[in-house]
Amino acid sequence: MGIAFPMVLVLSLLLYTNGISKSLAARPPVVNIGSILQLNSTTGGVAAIAINAALEDINSDPTVLNGTTLKVETKDTNCFDGFLGMVQALQFMETDVIAIVGPQCSAIAHIISYVANELRVPLMSFASDATLSSIQFPFFVRTAPSDLYQMAAVAAVVDYNHWKIVTAIYVDDDYGRNGIAALDDALTAKRCKISYKIGFPANAKKSELINLLVSVSYMESRVIILHTGGEPGLKLFSMANRLNMMGNGYVWIATDWLSAYLDANSSAPAETISGMQGVLTLRPHIPNSKMKSNLISKWSRQSQKYNHSDLRVNTYGFYVYDSVWTVARALDAFFDDGGSISFSNDSRLRDATGGTLHLEAMSIFDKGRKLLEKIRKVNFTGPSGHVQFDASGDLIHPAYEIINVIGNGMRTIGFWSNYSGLLSTVPPEALYSKPPNTSLANQQLYDVIWPGETAQRPRGWVFPSNAKELKIGIPNRFSFREFVTKDNVTGSMKGYCIDVFTQALALLPYPVTYKFVPFGSGTENPHYDKLIEMVESNELDGAVGDIAVTMKRTVNADFTQPFIETGLVILAPVKRHITTSWAFLQPFTLEMWCVTGLFFLVVGVVVWVLEHRINDEFRGSPRQQMITIFWFSFSTLFFAHRENTMSTLGRGVLIIWLFVVLIIQSSYTASLTSILTVQQLDTSIKGIDDLKNSDAPVGFQVGSFAQDYMVNELNISRSRLRALGSPKEYAKALELGPKKGGVMAIVDERPYVELFLSTYCKIAVAGSDFTSRGWGFAFPRDSPLQVDLSTAILSLSENGELQRIHDKWLKTGECAADESEMINSNQLRLESFWGLFLICGVACVISLLIYFGIMLRKYMRHEPKKSLRRFISFVDDKEPPKNRKKRSMSLPASSTATAPMTALDVERPARPVRNGSVIDIEG
Repeated sequence: MGIAFPMVLVLSLLLYTNGISKSLAARPPVVNIGSILQLNSTTGGVAAIAINAALEDINSDPTVLNGTTLKVETKDTNCFDGFLGMVQALQFMETDVIAIVGPQCSAIAHIISYVANELRVPLMSFASDATLSSIQFPFFVRTAPSDLYQMAAVAAVVDYNHWKIVTAIYVDDDYGRNGIAALDDALTAKRCKISYKIGFPANAKKSELINLLVSVSYMESRVIILHTGGEPGLKLFSMANRLNMMGNGYVWIATDWLSAYLDANSSAPAETISGMQGVLTLRPHIPNSKMKSNLISKWSRQSQKYNHSDLRVNTYGFYVYDSVWTVARALDAFFDDGGSISFSNDSRLRDATGGTLHLEAMSIFDKGRKLLEKIRKVNFTGPSGHVQFDASGDLIHPAYEIINVIGNGMRTIGFWSNYSGLLSTVPPEALYSKPPNTSLANQQLYDVIWPGETAQRPRGWVFPSNAKELKIGIPNRFSFREFVTKDNVTGSMKGYCIDVFTQALALLPYPVTYKFVPFGSGTENPHYDKLIEMVESNELDGAVGDIAVTMKRTVNADFTQPFIETGLVILAPVKRHITTSWAFLQPFTLEMWCVTGLFFLVVGVVVWVLEHRINDEFRGSPRQQMITIFWFSFSTLFFAHRENTMSTLGRGVLIIWLFVVLIIQSSYTASLTSILTVQQLDTSIKGIDDLKNSDAPVGFQVGSFAQDYMVNELNISRSRLRALGSPKEYAKALELGPKKGGVMAIVDERPYVELFLSTYCKIAVAGSDFTSRGWGFAFPRDSPLQVDLSTAILSLSENGELQRIHDKWLKTGECAADESEMINSNQLRLESFWGLFLICGVACVISLLIYFGIMLRKYMRHEPKKSLRRFISFVDDKEPPKNRKKRSMSLPASSTATAPMTALDVERPARPVRNGSVIDIEG
């Protein structure tokens, strides 16, 4: 046992040592990565420094790669000469490297991505072109924010400042075209648009750039988005300054190329900075951290070491630095998982012609997919922030700083984060721990100093000298010219609808050049459906006027928010009610009179049934009992009934009936007072049903949709319809009436009717509106003016301007205020009192059922012979005295002593009295 244990220990140590040796042997001493950069550019120089700085830190850290040295082989390419740059990049792909950092140019990145897919070499690119996708190019790894997010931030700035149109200037290559396409999508989502876009080649001459800027100055938009590279962008700013395009009224927004240049070049010429005062630019947001500060502090030494002493670190420097670290951490995990570095030739890659591109020299990285998988899973914090990729292959939490160029430097005025999609003055990293707040009301930026050294936000547009003039169709009306008409002297259009349109246009954040095109002869009202058809066929760019929004018209055109509510109403002549000697019958309808009288009798009979067996006042001969029933019933109308009720059921019925009488009496009094004291107007037409059930002619306004509505919706024969062209024709046709060649009524829209009634007082509206519509302005399908003018009309409504315009043109007189009220009968109908009668009727029925139930029980108990006739006789008989004693109380002694009995007292049985009141013992 003593010898066995040391032997086991030695064997274990040998096996452990052998395992370490195999692990170390699996890791090569040197691993090569590549980089494709344009070293003479600002971004390329910064990237070269960042790569070498990262390699020094990685190779000096024993916890990374465990003894393997990471080296880089750099290829200098020409981004401005696309063909030469692609050839240089393809030549570099002959080198056996496990990953490539770059390229920085979108055009070269597209070509190399195809090659990287075939050779299975991860491409760690910081190109921002949004069309470079990990779906199409699985080995393309984007290590900087995509232009999709940058353009979303630009669109947010445009929308925040309430600009609707912008001009886009871009370098005409993959980077520029695809970036502007992303901007177009982002602006569309904000209901904004690019009104003019123009590209230029990267090597454009000075004269070409001047012509470009001159053409931009002719456009209406003064918000200019500049998406270029550093060198051509600076040239454009210099020339724009000379052309006075950097002054008041202009807005310049440069993408992140400008912040990258200004951050990296400490010795930028003062003339260059002074020519960009007030410009806005974007910068990818890098959170402040100790790692970021450490890299900045040692950057000067690194830049001098690699012959770029004039360059400072910018955001791309941080992203490239972390790109190299991403490869190192993924490679370390790759080795830990048993990965090995090996390359093999692809038999498909053969250069049969023996050209300079030795395709057969290109090797496939055998374990490239495994390394790519490790890269996608990295999760660490570096100088650029949190490095982690989402499912689409982009870095998580992209964010941008909004920067204002002021004086000799730049000032951050806010942030945009994809986490919330909003602008804020709070750094994005402070928001990640909270739920995203997407309310536009929470957007905020600090104040901006705009071009021209002004703090007042530019309007963003001017009236262009060469803009397209919109042709707006205007109905040239013959009647109701207050709404829209043509001035016969000046030839201009005026009216209520014209004022609403021009005031709404004034609220738009961009100019609209237009001319009014009269539609119609002016001798009669035009047909509005034809006007809408001209808009649909693009003969007109829009239609403005008193145009009703109908379902048929919305199929052909888009309408704005209605600027006035309208509906079809009926006009009919009125007649005055003259008070007659029978006016007291008018408060109730015939049905109401009949039901009320019937209930008086029913209640009288019910009370008689409940009382006559025990109450002597309800007994006597049949004639006397009938008189009692009628007298008791109708005397309750004035609460003058003298008969006392002794039964509980009788009293219950009487109380409910007296309540009903009180309500009926009060309502009758109020209605009769109104009839006798207030002037009453009435029409022969009560509503739309009267029109449909009649055969008399009905009038409508020429050109109105009322004709089609009555034919198609109300099924009124077209032969009954009469077209009327003016208010005078309205009044004459109604005055004549259907028997003398006129009409029984006119159907028209309420705004016309209100204007008509302000002059003609012997006519009124019968019934209520039977359609609910409005007037709007018509535009072709998907016209941006439709949406923007709708917003402007709502603003006019909220600030009271719409009402002011209405009062200016359509203010009606007292006649309309007094006599255009809807005429309805003031008679009180049975429907208003049905509930009261129902309650009273139910009380009577229940009381009778209870009463007859009691009588039936007594009859069954006391009568040996049973028959219907004997039961009726039993009920009609007076209650026996022995039962009455139980119900009665003798009179007080004082009463019997002082009051001598008369003959009448002998005939009428004494009523029990307590304290001078009749009482009922039975209840």
